Amino acid sequence: MLYYALVFLVIALIAGVLGFGGIAGASAGIAQILFFLFLAFLVISLVVGFFRRA
Repeated sequence: MLYYALVFLVIALIAGVLGFGGIAGASAGIAQILFFLFLAFLVISLVVGFFRRA
């Protein structure tokens, strides 16, 4: 799932190097949102798995 976050991060880096600031900013923002969303899913699945074992 973090594949998409990494793809948007690479797009942001390439766009930033080429001088496309708007595209770089938008791609970096999307990558950041996806990263924190997937991180929240990880924490939720760990908590549910912990309570399922107990």
